[in-house]
Amino acid sequence: MADFADLARATLPPGIWDFIDGGSGVETTLTANRAALDRVAVLPRVLTGVERPRTDAVLLGREQALPVAVAPMAYQRLLHPDGEPALAAAAGAAGVPYVLSTLSSTPIDEVIAATDGPVWFQLYWLRDRGLVADLLDRAHTAGCAALMVTVDVPVLGRRLRDVRGGFALPPEVTTANLPTGRDDLAHTGTPGVSAIAAHTEAVFAPALTWADLAWLRERTRLPLLVKGILDPRDAVRAADVGVDAVVVSNHGGRQFDGAPATATMLPEVVAAVGDRVEVLLDSGVRSGTDVLRALALGATGVLLGRPMLWALAAGGRSGARAALDLLAVELRDALTLTGCADPAQARRLRTLTGG
Repeated sequence: MADFADLARATLPPGIWDFIDGGSGVETTLTANRAALDRVAVLPRVLTGVERPRTDAVLLGREQALPVAVAPMAYQRLLHPDGEPALAAAAGAAGVPYVLSTLSSTPIDEVIAATDGPVWFQLYWLRDRGLVADLLDRAHTAGCAALMVTVDVPVLGRRLRDVRGGFALPPEVTTANLPTGRDDLAHTGTPGVSAIAAHTEAVFAPALTWADLAWLRERTRLPLLVKGILDPRDAVRAADVGVDAVVVSNHGGRQFDGAPATATMLPEVVAAVGDRVEVLLDSGVRSGTDVLRALALGATGVLLGRPMLWALAAGGRSGARAALDLLAVELRDALTLTGCADPAQARRLRTLTGG
C-alpha cells in the first residue's frame, strides 16, 4: 500500500496531498494509530491443515469477499476526475461495500448507478433537520444497503496543514449532495483559514445527542452503524438505542488530537458490547496484516480509508481495484501463516502487545 502512497504524492498538488494525508493538531493521534497496530503481535497456530484459506466474511448480515468496507471519505474528485463512481465501482468489483460520504463530490444516485456492489450511506448531522431527512429519503430511494452516522465531528478538528495552506476546494469539486447556497465557503481560499472547516461549521450541527440517534433509528429500517466510538460506555449506549454496529474510530487522527489509537480501544469496546452489535475498526489500517490484527483483537471487520484514496489518485478505478486485490492477497497470506481457514477463525487468535 505504501507504493500507492508514493504514486499519489507524486501525482497530487501539495495542498491536496496534505488535505488527505494530514491529521489534526500536531498529529499525535494520527501517528498513534499506526504505532498501536504495529505493537499488536498475533500468535500463529500451527498444524491446522490450512492450505488456501477463504477471505469472505459476513458484515451486517451479508456475505462480503473480505471483512472490509471502503471508508467514507469526502470530495473524491479532488483525487481523480472519476471520483466516487470509480472507487465505488472498484469496491463492487472486489466484492466489498463502499461507504458514500455526505460530502461526496458526486450525487448519491450516480454513485449507486456506477457499481453492482452494496453502497452504505454515511450521514453527517446537519443544522437543518429537513436536509437530514432529505438525505435519508434519497439514500433509501437510491437503494443504499446501510446507513452510517458519524458522531465525532461536532466541529472540524484543527488540521494545521489545511490552515497553514489556506486550503479550499477547486471550483470543479462541489458538495454534490447538499444545496449550493453555502458552497462558496468551501471554495474561498483565505491565508490562515481552512475553507473546509469554515464550510463545515456553517452546515454541521455541533450538538448531536442520543435523542437524535434514537430519532434516526426510528426513521430507517436499514442496518445502522455509528462511527466515531472510542469509549466503551458509548458503545453500550449505542447498542441500547438499537444500532446494528459501532465503528471504533478517531476519524483517522483528524479530529481530537489526543484521542487514543483505535487499536488500543478496540478490545475494550468488544468486551463491553459482547455479541449485541458488530464492531468494526477504522483509522490506520494499511495492509492485510492489519486486517488480521483487527480481527484477532475482536473486530468483525475494518474500514479502509486513506490507502483507497492513494490508489484512486494513482490510477483511478483500476488503481483502486489493484489496491483491493493486493489487500486480498495480503489477508490470505496472513490467514495462511497464522493457521486460519477464514476470517472467523482469526477472531480466535491470541494477541500480544509489544512484539
